[in-house]
Amino acid sequence: MQQRTKITIAVAVALHSMGALAQEQSSSLQRVEITGSRIRQVDVETSTPVTVMTQEQIQKTGLVTVGDIVNSLSSTGSPSFARGNALTSNREQGGQFPSLRGLGGHRLLVLVNGKRWTQTVSGYTDMSTIPSSLIDRVEISSDGGSSIYGSDAIAGVVNIILKKSMEGGQASAYVGQNELGDGKNKDYSLSYGTGNDKANLMFALSHTAQGAVWAKDREITRYGSGRVDRLSSNLGAGPWGRITAVDSKGASTAGTVGNKYLNHTGGYDGSGTGADSRNPANYHTYNDAVDEDKYNSSLQMHYLSPSRMTSIFVKGSVELPQSMRLTTTAMYADRFSSRVIAGYPLNSLTQSKYPVYIDKDNYYNPYGNQVAGAGKGQDLFFYRRTIEVPRGTDNTNRTLHIDATLEGELNVGSKTWNWDIGYNHSAIAGDTISTGNLNLINLKRALGPSFKNASGVVQCGTPANPIPLAECVPWDILGGPSAATPAALNYSMAETVLTYGSNINSATANITGEVYDLPAGAIGVATGLEYRTANGYDRPDMMQRNGFSTDLGGMPTTGSYNVKEAYVEVNVPLLKGMTMAELLSINVASRYSDYSNFGSTTNSKASFMWKPIKDLLVRGTYAQGFRAPTLNDTFGGGSQSYDSFLDPCDSAVGNASREPEVAARCAALGVPAGYRQRNQAGSPVTASTQNPYPSNSGAGNADIRPETSETRTVGLVYSPSWVNGLSLSLDWWDILIKNRIAGVSASQTLTFCYVDNVPTYCNKVRRDSSGAIVELNRGNTNLGAMHTRGIDFGLKYRFPRTQFGQFGLRSDTTYVNSWQTKSTNTADYVEYVGESGYSRFKNNSALDWSLGNWSANLGMRFYSRIDDKCPFKNPVVDCNMPDQRYSGGLGVNQLPSNYYFDLSVAYKFPWNARLMVGANNVFDKKPFLVYTAGTSSSSAVDSERPIDRFIWMRYNQSF
Repeated sequence: MQQRTKITIAVAVALHSMGALAQEQSSSLQRVEITGSRIRQVDVETSTPVTVMTQEQIQKTGLVTVGDIVNSLSSTGSPSFARGNALTSNREQGGQFPSLRGLGGHRLLVLVNGKRWTQTVSGYTDMSTIPSSLIDRVEISSDGGSSIYGSDAIAGVVNIILKKSMEGGQASAYVGQNELGDGKNKDYSLSYGTGNDKANLMFALSHTAQGAVWAKDREITRYGSGRVDRLSSNLGAGPWGRITAVDSKGASTAGTVGNKYLNHTGGYDGSGTGADSRNPANYHTYNDAVDEDKYNSSLQMHYLSPSRMTSIFVKGSVELPQSMRLTTTAMYADRFSSRVIAGYPLNSLTQSKYPVYIDKDNYYNPYGNQVAGAGKGQDLFFYRRTIEVPRGTDNTNRTLHIDATLEGELNVGSKTWNWDIGYNHSAIAGDTISTGNLNLINLKRALGPSFKNASGVVQCGTPANPIPLAECVPWDILGGPSAATPAALNYSMAETVLTYGSNINSATANITGEVYDLPAGAIGVATGLEYRTANGYDRPDMMQRNGFSTDLGGMPTTGSYNVKEAYVEVNVPLLKGMTMAELLSINVASRYSDYSNFGSTTNSKASFMWKPIKDLLVRGTYAQGFRAPTLNDTFGGGSQSYDSFLDPCDSAVGNASREPEVAARCAALGVPAGYRQRNQAGSPVTASTQNPYPSNSGAGNADIRPETSETRTVGLVYSPSWVNGLSLSLDWWDILIKNRIAGVSASQTLTFCYVDNVPTYCNKVRRDSSGAIVELNRGNTNLGAMHTRGIDFGLKYRFPRTQFGQFGLRSDTTYVNSWQTKSTNTADYVEYVGESGYSRFKNNSALDWSLGNWSANLGMRFYSRIDDKCPFKNPVVDCNMPDQRYSGGLGVNQLPSNYYFDLSVAYKFPWNARLMVGANNVFDKKPFLVYTAGTSSSSAVDSERPIDRFIWMRYNQSF
C-alpha cells in the first residue's frame, strides 16, 4: 500500500512538472469529432479502428442504399434479415439491417451525425431510411462503443455523416437490372441547398425501388433443394383433395376411407383438371412417391422480395448570438415491401384449437350421407394446398425522425470548450396486411352441411334449415383449383391486419474541451447526460389472436421503459517528440446507465495510441459493452411460426442415422425406431423442411437480463514517409458476449436437446405417437455466450500520377479466426466459422483510375470456401466430406471460394453532369447451392451473393 502511495505521488509530481514546462501552442487545424470518441481532435487516426467510406466511393460501387453499402464491407456477416428470406415473417420485412462481425443487426448502433436513429420494438435500425444523396461519409467503428454511446454498440457503431451544407442542387437518376431482365432497381433523388456560414438550409427528396426476382425464373432457384434430379425432396402438399377418416381424437386415420387422393390431369406445377370430387371411384390411394400428386411451392414464391421507399429530408442551421448555433434535422420515409409465398398447405388441424373437417352432410363429401346414403356418411380429414390464391404480405412502414441541437462555445480561462444540448424524436408506425390465408370460421361453414336446392344451386345448411346464399358459399375444396369458384374463394379467404410502432425520445447534453496543458499536449475531456424513453406496440387483429385464421397466430406486444445516463471521457497525451515516443496517449471513458426495467449498469473503456516513430501508429483498446433487452425481448406477446428444420432423430437423414449417441437419446425420449420426418405432403424429407405444425415463438421474458461484452483490439497503422500515398493497417479484435439474448430457433432447440444433450431444451418439444414434432416452444432468453475474434487488414495506395492517369488501390480484408456460441454457461462452445454466413476470409478491393474527365473503378469481392451440410445421404449427393463434422452434426459438403468482379466507368460533362455505367458480377459468376441458406428462403441459394450479372447506370446533374 505504501509503495502504491509513493508511485501515485511521483506520477502527480511528474505531471505537475510537465505542466509547468508546457508552452502554449496554437494550431490552425480544425478539431473534429471522430466516431468512437466525443473529444474533438486533429488526428483522423485514433486509438479506435474506424473504417471510412466517402460519397464518391459509394457511388462507384453501384450500390443504392446505406444498408447495401454497409453490407458490402468485409467486416460484415450475413444481414439479420435479407430480401431473400421470403419465409421470414416480421415487421422488419423490407428493411436493411447489416450485421457487423456477424453478431446481428440489433448489436450494431446506428447514428446519423452522432445521434441515435430509429429502432423497431425488436431493436433493429433500418438503414434504408437514410437518404444516401446527402451522405458526406460513413464511419464504422468496430471496437464497441457502449462507454460513449450506451446500449447496442457491442459489435460497433455506424455513424452516417451528412453534408454540413450545400450550395446549389443535384439531381440523380439510377437504374439497374439483372441480365435476365428482372430485379430492376431504381433510385431517383433531388437535393438542394443554399446559405452561408451564418445560415444554411438543404433538403432532399428520394425514391428508391428494388424489383422482385421470382424463384421460378431460374433453374437453380426453381426447386427448393436446387436439384431437379432430386425432385421429390422439392415438393410439398398438392392442390387436389387428399382425404382420410377422422379418429376419435380428431386426428387423421385410414379407417374405412383409406388415404385417398383425387384423380387429376397435369403434374406437380398445379396444372390440369380434377375429376368429379363427389364420386369415391375418382380417388386413388395416395403415394408420396408420386410427384404428380404434390406441388413445387417454389413456383409461386419470391426469390428476392420487392420494396420501394420515398423519403423527404430537411436540414437547417442558423448562427445565433453568443457564438451559438441551432441545427435541426427532419426526415420522413414511407417504405412499402411485399413478399409472396405459395398458397396455403391446408389440413383439418392447421389450427389444432379450431379444427375443420368436411362434414358428413356436406354436398361435396364423397363419403357423406348424400353420396353413401342417409346415415352412412362420415366426416373427412382433408389436405389441400390452395394455390389459387398465393399468400402475400404487404408491409407499409412510416418512419419519422426530428432532432434539434443548440451548440456553442464557452471560454474557461484560456481554454475554449464546446457544448451542445439536443432533443431527438424517432417514431415508426406501420401495418402488415396478409392475404391468401383461410378464414377458418367461414371455411367451417363452407365445408359444413350443404345441399343442392330446387334451383340446382349448392347451398349451405340443410333443406330444413338453409343458410341464405348471401351469408355462406359452399366450396368443393377436394375438387382442386379447377373446381374452385371466385365466390367460394372470396368467402373462405381471410385478410388479416397487424399494426405496429415504436417511439424513442431523448434529451442530451454534452460538453468537451481541454483542462490542462502537458508537454505532449492538452488533456481533453468530454462529459454528458442523456435521458431516453422508449415505447412500442405490435397488435395482431382478433382473427390472428384467436387462431381463427391460418395466418400465424399471435398475441399483442406493448411495453415501455426509460433510461438515465451519464458519461465521461478523458484523453491524456503522455509523451511527444521523444525517442521511441513520437506520440503516446491514453484514453479512458465510462458510462453509467440506469434503466427502469432492469436496473443500472456501468461500462468503461481504456485505449492507448503510441507512435514509436512518425510513420508507425500502435493502438489498442479494452472496452466493456452491454445491450439492454428490447421491448420485444421483455414484453413480446409471441406468435406462431412454421419452422424449417431437419429433425436430428430422423432415422435416414438425421443425426441419428450416423451418430449412435444421438439415436440413443432419441429412443430414450420416446422416438419410435425407424422414425421418418415428413413434410406437408406426407413424404419423408431429405433435407431441412418446413414442419406442417406451427411452433410457438418469440414470447417475451420479464426476467431477461442485459447482454454484457468485452472487446479487445490491438493494431498497427503504417504510413511510410518513403512511399508517398501508402497506408497499411492491421488490427486484431476479440469480442466476447456473455448472457446473450437470443430467440432460439427450432433447429437450435432440437440440436441442443438431441445432439448437445442439454435436457432443458428437450422439455420444449412434444411429439405424437409416430414421432412427428407437433409442438415446439421457443422464445427469447439469455442463452450462454458468443465469442468471435479475427484480424482486419487494410491497404490504401495512391500511385504517382503518370501520363496514363491517376491510379489508386484500396483493399480491406477480414480474417475470422473463430465465431462460436454456447447454449448455456456450462455447455461447450460450438464453432461456426467457415460455414455459410460465417466466411473465414472476406476481401473487398478496388482499383481506381482517372484521367481528365474520365474515371473507372474495378472492384473485387472475395469469399473463402465454406462448409455446407450434406443434404442427401441416401444416396449420397452433394456430400464431398461425409465424415467431416460441422456445427449441425456429421456430413459436410465443402463449397469452393468465390471471386466477384465489379466494373464501372464514368465521364464528367462540361455542363456539370456525370454519367456512370457499370456491371456488378461482370463475369457472370453463377451461384452454387447452399443448403443451410434455404431454411427461410424459397431456394437453396445464398440470396446475398449475385444471382446474375447486374448492369446499372447513374446520371448526376449539378445546378
